[in-house]
Amino acid sequence: MDEFARLLDALLYTRSRTAKLALIAGFFRSTPHPDAGWALAALTGTLNLKAVQPSLLKALMAERVDPTLFALSHDFVGDMAETISLLWPEPAGTRPPPPGLDAVVQRLQSLSRKEAPAVVAGLMDALDAAGRYALIKLATGALRIGVSARLAKTGFAQGFGLDVEDVEELWHGLSPPFAPLFAWAQGQGPRPTPGDVPVFRPFMLASPLEEPVDLADHVAEWKWDGIRVQIVHAGAQTRLFSRTGDDISASFPDVTLDQPLALDGELLVRGAGQGDGTLAAGSFNALQQRLGRKAPTAKLLAEAPAFIRVYDLLAHAGKDLRPLPWYQRRARLEAVMPELDPARFDLSPLVPAADWGELAGIRAAARDAAIEGLMLKRRDAPYVAGRRAGLWFKWKRDALTADCVIMYAQRGHGKRSSLYSDFTFGCWTDDGQLLPVGKAYSGFTDAELALLDKFVRTHTTARFGPVREVEKSFVVEVAFDSIHASTRHKSGLAMRFPRIARLRPDKPAAEADRIATLLRLCA
Repeated sequence: MDEFARLLDALLYTRSRTAKLALIAGFFRSTPHPDAGWALAALTGTLNLKAVQPSLLKALMAERVDPTLFALSHDFVGDMAETISLLWPEPAGTRPPPPGLDAVVQRLQSLSRKEAPAVVAGLMDALDAAGRYALIKLATGALRIGVSARLAKTGFAQGFGLDVEDVEELWHGLSPPFAPLFAWAQGQGPRPTPGDVPVFRPFMLASPLEEPVDLADHVAEWKWDGIRVQIVHAGAQTRLFSRTGDDISASFPDVTLDQPLALDGELLVRGAGQGDGTLAAGSFNALQQRLGRKAPTAKLLAEAPAFIRVYDLLAHAGKDLRPLPWYQRRARLEAVMPELDPARFDLSPLVPAADWGELAGIRAAARDAAIEGLMLKRRDAPYVAGRRAGLWFKWKRDALTADCVIMYAQRGHGKRSSLYSDFTFGCWTDDGQLLPVGKAYSGFTDAELALLDKFVRTHTTARFGPVREVEKSFVVEVAFDSIHASTRHKSGLAMRFPRIARLRPDKPAAEADRIATLLRLCA
């Protein structure tokens, strides 16, 4: 457990991706299994320990520390795990030897709700502050240390000289603590085989378009605003994978296959009407109502039926088609499409243009609710994992902007735990009310963040737990990809990917945008 705690501490304060990879690789090389396997599960978000909830930790602290001291400390530190780990009183006498990571996980996995308080308290007593911090992060499943699942897998692969794409393809046939994977990585066993099950194939990604490309060598296609997915059927099973490789099949049981295929496409929900040879796509806001619901109701399935707009054919009848050039895969995909359920699958159409000027005009005119921009793909490109220069490009439509007033602020996490970096902003109603229209925690420089943090601290008008309400006087220009009507929000709208584009301390708050103006932008 001590080694895992030191790894988390180092990762938390390391900003460089290269340095993080080196830390992860070194940890896996030096840490024996199964501790290393449980650590990989924790870093990739595949370790599920449901018996320990934040409420339990708070109750344990209430028995040991003055509630006012804890509240003030939590407000200052900003992170509950760090606050508890620092304030937890040292046990009387000699501290027992710290348990290993495997012992901790095994104990937590078998934990009942009744025995949880005593067991967790005993583990906390056996660990130092760093160990307690790691224990809390591990037990609650909220690491938040700036390491994605992909980065953790890349670090693991780097540690043993493996190809991370090989690890990704094996991943869904394995389970924690990944004994066959570590045996193979260490040269002590054969390469694991997932068997006759649907496996995830790492996505091919696009680079931002920086200059025009030759349309004789490239094909244009709409970039749809949904969820990039891969649907795979093998061994009488169908699985739907997100871009990060998560299995989201349970959330979308209405999308399935009945033949051995692997398709790359965009998950969307049906909208009103019918497109030209394609299903009408609803907004991302409509799709969002279904995300994360592992058992959608019959009513939701009927109101927001899902479908996949297919981009590419990765495998067919057991044959891997990824090495083929795009134009050959497209021809095979067009031949396969008539065999699929037309209510659940349609083909992403190509966007014809005589020249670059015409294509630019088509892009500029597109403000459809489900269109995010254009994709440019080389006609001879194979389907390769990751972002390979010169093969695929994304040309996103220009962002929308609005001038908004900061209303509330909250501290961030990790390296931002001492700064107010999460901002709720609003716009005016016609009768002079300021209503929240979105939240943002990115887009600003470090210098601008320091200015915003100072404003929050010197212009606070009320506190609600970790949230500060501020004087309604600071205007920011907010950029967002799209905006949609929403009955879930008091303002009646929801922004897609809002970020702070520019600070406008020069602009009077009364001149910020009106909600009616934003509603007119709704698709």
